[in-house]
Amino acid sequence: MSKGERAKSVGRRNFLKGAALAGAAGLAPPLASKARAADTPPKPVTPLPNAQTAQAEAGAAAHAAAPLTGGKSGGDLMVDVFKQLKFEYFFSNPGSSFRGLQDSVIDYGGNKDPEFIMCCHEESSVGMAHGYAKIEGRPAGVLAHGTVGLQHASMGVYNAFCDRVPVYIVIGNGIDATKRRPGVEWIHTVQDAASMVRDYTKWDDQPGSLQHFVESAVRAYKIATTPPYEPVLLVADSELQENPIKPDETFYIPKLPNTVPPQGDSAAVAECARMLVAAENPVILADRCARTPKGVALLVELAELLQAPVVDQGGRMNFPNRHPLNQSGRARGLVSQADVIVGLELTDFWGATHGYRDQLERTSWPDTKQGAKLVSISSVDLFTRSNYQDFERFEDVDLAITGDAEATLPALIEAVKRQITADHKSAYEGRGKKMAAAHKGLFERAKMDATYGWDASPISTARLCAELWAVIKDDDWSLVSPTGSVSNWPQRLWNMDKHHQFIGGPGGYGVGYGLPAATGAAVANKKHGRLTVSIQNDGDLMYAPGALWTQAHHKIPILSVMHNNRAYHQEVMHLQRMANRHNRGIDTARIGTAIVNPEIDFAKLAQSMGVHGEGPITDPKDLGPALQRAAAIVKRGEPALVDVVTQPR
Repeated sequence: MSKGERAKSVGRRNFLKGAALAGAAGLAPPLASKARAADTPPKPVTPLPNAQTAQAEAGAAAHAAAPLTGGKSGGDLMVDVFKQLKFEYFFSNPGSSFRGLQDSVIDYGGNKDPEFIMCCHEESSVGMAHGYAKIEGRPAGVLAHGTVGLQHASMGVYNAFCDRVPVYIVIGNGIDATKRRPGVEWIHTVQDAASMVRDYTKWDDQPGSLQHFVESAVRAYKIATTPPYEPVLLVADSELQENPIKPDETFYIPKLPNTVPPQGDSAAVAECARMLVAAENPVILADRCARTPKGVALLVELAELLQAPVVDQGGRMNFPNRHPLNQSGRARGLVSQADVIVGLELTDFWGATHGYRDQLERTSWPDTKQGAKLVSISSVDLFTRSNYQDFERFEDVDLAITGDAEATLPALIEAVKRQITADHKSAYEGRGKKMAAAHKGLFERAKMDATYGWDASPISTARLCAELWAVIKDDDWSLVSPTGSVSNWPQRLWNMDKHHQFIGGPGGYGVGYGLPAATGAAVANKKHGRLTVSIQNDGDLMYAPGALWTQAHHKIPILSVMHNNRAYHQEVMHLQRMANRHNRGIDTARIGTAIVNPEIDFAKLAQSMGVHGEGPITDPKDLGPALQRAAAIVKRGEPALVDVVTQPR
C-alpha cells in the first residue's frame, strides 16, 4: 500500500471513528468534562413514586409474558364462509385493518379458494374483480383498508355500480375505540365506513358479532347476484378478525339459496309479443341483456323467429356481430322507421331514440316516427338510487316490463311462437332477406374503410385491429377492453359469436378501468385456456400501471396492445369543440391533453414490471410480427405488451 493510500485509509478510519462517536453522542447525554464534573454536581434524578413504578414494571412484565393465541380465529371462520360461497380470488392491496383476515386467507385457508391476488392500488383491486365477474358471471372478492383504502377504491366501485356488476368488498375497521392502537389506527378508522360508497353500492353491513358476519356474508352474496347485479360491502371489525374463537362457541353458516332472477309479468310479456308479431318494422335494442352465454342464444332465437333487426349497444356481447340480423351499424335509420322498439336492459333508452346537438344552445329531437310503440324490459327499475344520475333521462315508453331481460326472454319467445301464423312467417322471410343484404353491405363497407391510411404512420386504429385479428382469429380468444376509442373496429371486422369474446366498457367511464379490468378478466379466462387480449388506452394505463406488476407476479397471461395516441383524445376533442364554439381556432387543444414531451415508452415500462414489452412501433409493417411474438409468449402463460403509436381514433 502506498503512502498516499495509507493516508487515505487512516483518514477513512478516523472519519468512521469520529462518526461512530458522533452517532453515540446523539443517542446519549453528552459526557461532562472532568473540570465540569469537579465544579458542578450532577442534578438529582427524581424517581417515579413507588406505586407508579410498580405499575409500569408490572405492565411491562405482563406485556412481555403475553401468550400467543392458538386455535381458530374469527378471521378463520370468515374464510370458512368465503370457501362455502366458492370464492376463487380476493384482489387486494395489503392493509393493516384486515391483517387478521389476510392471515387467515393465506395460512388457515392455504391461499386457495380464495387466493390472495396482490394489487398495487385499491382501485385496481376493484377493477380486477369487475373484469373477473364479467367473464365468470359471479363475484370475486376485494379486501380494502379502512378509510384510505376505500377512498382509493371508490372510483372502481362506481364503475361496477354503473356497469351492473357484482363486486364483493370487505373492508377492515376498528369499531371499539378502546382497542385501537395509538396514532394511525385512529386516522384509518371511521364510525360509518360504508357511508362513502353507500350511494353506489346495493347493500352494506357492519356486523357486530361473528355469527352476524357469517349471515351477512351470505346475504351480501345473494343480494349482489340478484339482478340488477351491483357491488356490496361488508365491514369486518378488526377484533372479530383477530381474536380467537372461544372453545365453547359454535356457528352456523347458512346455505346460499339458488336465486331465480325476476321475470317480467306474464300478461305484459304476452302484450309485448303481440306488438312484435304484428309490427311491420320492429327493432330490438340490447345493452346489458346477455348476462350469460345462454342470453346470447335466447336473443338470437327471438330475432330469428321475427326476422327482426338487433342493435347491440355493446354493454355486453349480446348478439353475434356477423349474424345477418345484426344491424348495429344502422341504429338511427332503423329507429326512425320502426313501429315497435323493444329495449332490453338499456342504460339510456331516451338517448337511443333521440338525437342531440351539443352546441351553445343544446337541442334534442325524437328520432322515432309518430305512433311508434316503445317497450322496456329491464331489472334496473328494481334498484334505483337518487344521488348519482346513472339512470339517464326518463323515456316515455308505452310498456315498461320490470324484470331481468335474459330471464324474461324464454317467456317472450314462447309467447311469440304462439301468435305467429303462416302469413307472418312469409312476411318475416322477406324482411330477413332485406336485413341480410344490409348487413353484408355494412361489412363490405367496413372492410373498404379499413384500408384507408393502411400504410400510414402513426398506425391507423383499423390496421391495428385488423393485424390483431389475424393473429388471434384461430384461437379461443377473449377481448376484454372497450372498443369505442378505436372506432369499434373489432365489432366491424372480427367475428364475435361467443359471450366471453367481449365484455363491454367501464360503466361509469372512470379512467383507470382498462388495465385492471382486463387483468381480472384474464385471471378468469386462464383456467379456460383462452387467449386474453386487450386494446389498452395510453392515458388509462397511466392511472394504474401497477396492474402490470400484478400480471407478472401472478403469471397472468394477457396480450395488451397499446392504443398509444399520446393524448387524452376525448378531451382533445372537447377542447376543440369549445375553442371552435368561441371562434378561437383549435390549434391549442392539445395543451393539457397531450401525453408528449416526454413521450412514454410503454414497452420499457412493461419491462420494468417484469412483463414482456415491445415497441414503440411506428411502422405498420412491423406490427404483425411483433403481435405474433407477443401472442406466443402469452400462450406460454406469461403477460406481454406491444406498444403501438396510433392515430387518434
